[in-house]
Amino acid sequence: MYKLIVLDRDGVINQDSPTYIKSPEEWHAIPGSIEAIAKLHRHGYKVVVATNQSGIARGYFTQNTLDAMHKKMLDQIEAAGGHIEDIFICPHGPEDGCECRKPKSGLLLQAANKFNISPSEMLIIGDSIRDILAAKNYGATAIFIKTSNKNDDLLAAKSAGVSVYASLAEAVDYITNKI
Repeated sequence: MYKLIVLDRDGVINQDSPTYIKSPEEWHAIPGSIEAIAKLHRHGYKVVVATNQSGIARGYFTQNTLDAMHKKMLDQIEAAGGHIEDIFICPHGPEDGCECRKPKSGLLLQAANKFNISPSEMLIIGDSIRDILAAKNYGATAIFIKTSNKNDDLLAAKSAGVSVYASLAEAVDYITNKI
């Protein structure tokens, strides 16, 4: 059993947008995702979120606005009986050269250090090849969620031998029944 499940946010928990989710009003959970997180919690999994949020660096929204979006998400998860242990954020842009922006594994390292676990004890769930590469770069297992039209990412995930599911809810059904 994995000790820590690491979820990407946009496209896994909430609906993604090519123009960024810039306010709590624009943040909408994908149907079934909140309940899936609650199910993981009921089955004893620790769950965290690791998310690139370059909208901060680009000036699309502030840290306070991001915090308000996350409060909305956490409130919905808690109301459903779930729990998120922590949220790890990369606020940098793609050109900033940081170590935390996926596909680099800095966010995963932060989570592993906080919870004192090894890469083999982590399961990363994402909808982008960046999530899959971050997991592979760190030595963790990954699951790809096909909730978007990222066909190149889907093909790359399949080529990497990563399990693919249509939604977080479908992946969680597999995890809680098979792993």
